Amino acid sequence: MTDTPPDRLSIQPKSPHFDQSALERGVGIRFKGNERTDVEEYSISEGWIRVQVGRKTDRHGNPLTIKLTGPVEAWFQDGGKADEAAEAVDQPAED
Repeated sequence: MTDTPPDRLSIQPKSPHFDQSALERGVGIRFKGNERTDVEEYSISEGWIRVQVGRKTDRHGNPLTIKLTGPVEAWFQDGGKADEAAEAVDQPAED
């Protein structure tokens, strides 16, 4: 597994950009210099995020979203390989 999150990721299971393993690790998003926790989907290369518009839903029950454009940064919140190495050091060796 890499230490960089995917270029495009969605939290909706029906989306082709849905990645369960990346979401389980936790992905942090910074948009225009501010950390966001309400992001439904993002694209780093295209420079946009989708966020939910209030509590409104479409006719299929999916939340209505709006696309905001600007610089997007993403990172894994769990730390990736650095945390795994620290856990290996903390555990005693078995004889």
